[in-house]
Amino acid sequence: MPAILVNLRVEHPDELRQIFTLNHLRTKPADKKVEAKRLPIATVGALIFNSSGEVLMIRTHKWSNLWGIPGGKIKWGEASEDALRREIKEETNLDVNGVQFELVQDCIRSREFYRQEHFVLLNYTCRYAGEQNVILNDEGREFRWATVSAALKMPINQPTRTLLLSVQKTMRRAKS
Repeated sequence: MPAILVNLRVEHPDELRQIFTLNHLRTKPADKKVEAKRLPIATVGALIFNSSGEVLMIRTHKWSNLWGIPGGKIKWGEASEDALRREIKEETNLDVNGVQFELVQDCIRSREFYRQEHFVLLNYTCRYAGEQNVILNDEGREFRWATVSAALKMPINQPTRTLLLSVQKTMRRAKS
């Protein structure tokens, strides 16, 4: 069969996967030797609460235009809380305090993320006291402050949903 060249642009790898599936096409299997050498990527992220008890939600292209939280990779030799403060400052221009660890999650080959990765997500909560002067970097498309229950009704990525549900449960326990 002769080769057919096609110029195709997709926003997310899942779109390409769907096109291949619908047209009964196959890709070359992943190289198991290369995959075995890869290591999970340690990351940090946080639900940032404002003085009204709302959390900062950010819509990003990296997570299929879903809403999520600010965060990113931990650099070699960097403590996780230092990485968290740096990532939040880079992505939102906010300085935070009251940082508290909430939970750890594995995020392995999420279809929501723009590429296949294995993340170990260290999730925190923190506070932003002061004027809400959020300035997003190029990763964020838009932001919104929302209550935890309102954030859970937004189109959010799964790791953020897991974190919000955990925080909601913690808040309920604290009230009783």
